[in-house]
Amino acid sequence: MKVALLLLLGLLEAEGRCFFNRTEEHCMCYNLSQEDLSSIIQCLPASVVEFWGGELERYIAFPISDPDPSAIDMLHSLGIRKIIFGDLLVPEILLARVLKFFSYTQVEELVFERCVFKGRGSWVGMEGKGLPVSSLRFHSVTSAPLTGREQDLSSLSSWLGTLQDLAVTSSRVTSLPCDIGRVFRALRSLDMAQNSLRDESLVPAFCKGAFPQLQVLSLQHNHLSSYHSVCRSLQLLPELQHLDLSQNKLLADPSSSCQWPVSLRIFNLSGTGLDEVLTPLPASLEVLDMSCNHLHAVDISLSSLKKLFLSQNLLQAVPSIRNYPVLDTLHLDNNSITELPRDEVKLLGYLQDVAAAGNPYNCSCSGAGDLQALAATGHLGQGWPQDYVCQSPPGYQGWLVREVRVSVLQCNSAAVLAPVCVALALLAGAGA
Repeated sequence: MKVALLLLLGLLEAEGRCFFNRTEEHCMCYNLSQEDLSSIIQCLPASVVEFWGGELERYIAFPISDPDPSAIDMLHSLGIRKIIFGDLLVPEILLARVLKFFSYTQVEELVFERCVFKGRGSWVGMEGKGLPVSSLRFHSVTSAPLTGREQDLSSLSSWLGTLQDLAVTSSRVTSLPCDIGRVFRALRSLDMAQNSLRDESLVPAFCKGAFPQLQVLSLQHNHLSSYHSVCRSLQLLPELQHLDLSQNKLLADPSSSCQWPVSLRIFNLSGTGLDEVLTPLPASLEVLDMSCNHLHAVDISLSSLKKLFLSQNLLQAVPSIRNYPVLDTLHLDNNSITELPRDEVKLLGYLQDVAAAGNPYNCSCSGAGDLQALAATGHLGQGWPQDYVCQSPPGYQGWLVREVRVSVLQCNSAAVLAPVCVALALLAGAGA
């Protein structure tokens, strides 16, 4: 009976078997068939089960009835918490009939990778039925467009209204209808990375009432192009704390201004092609990633900022640390910085994590000495010493900064002249 019910949750067609790692409580099944029942039994103690490869169309006519009380107790006793389906052709009509069995389990996470969802199923049987699944992930899947599917998702609203984590990545999604977003009343995290969303598709996706509890949103690597248009589209997300817009080629309109949600704490704008840090930014921002852009200078002040990532830009100077009184992390790798000003070096020494490798350093006395002093604090990143190389003066070009000998006699003329002057004064006094 246990085997039959587990097969309902994930029986695949073709030859194959299951492999159970008892230490990790992880079971992987490949191309299962009815001849492999003895193999699938070993998955029963697992907490994670993966089913890879197969085609399920021949099971569309398979009779699936509601389980009796003893079967329900057995399903609830299974320790499986996560199920992954990969490389599968999934008839939606079969998925709709099987999904209700998850309401009797303790499965918390469902993942579909490289699956093709075929046809259109009836979800009426799921009305009013909740599922323990709080995390739902789709990666590189193919299905019918979401437009016109509002009624289907409405039948699933008892479950989707409690979902916490949703990811639909690398699946060529072009739009999210407004009514679909309103179904996800409790969603905390939405990952839409590596899709085909454009500026105009964001307004309906994040309409009034959509995703009211959303805290984490990733729109990484889509087809977004207007910084201010994206900003205006997300203004109705009152709980948003973490926003990832990285790897979109964004342009800014100098005549426009937009205020991001004041709740925002973490903002990733890396690889967006921006040539300046646009303001205003939320005063409560704690993490700002502007790496891999075209910044020539950073002149902003954020009193709550703790981490600032500026690697791979065109900076020629270190931004003033005084503008970020609680900063603990600053990354400046691969810019055009030739030296770290002495007053900034003292402040950098108080940070927990500083990275400034790959810059064309001027290893004059002060330049090399200040970097060596900063390294002595133990707060430079893993690039020290091998990635801190002198570019000038010519005599030190190609040297590691650490190898430059810095002494008081070499670098501080006052330290040499002062004792000489004192000695001459004493001799003059004695002669008199």
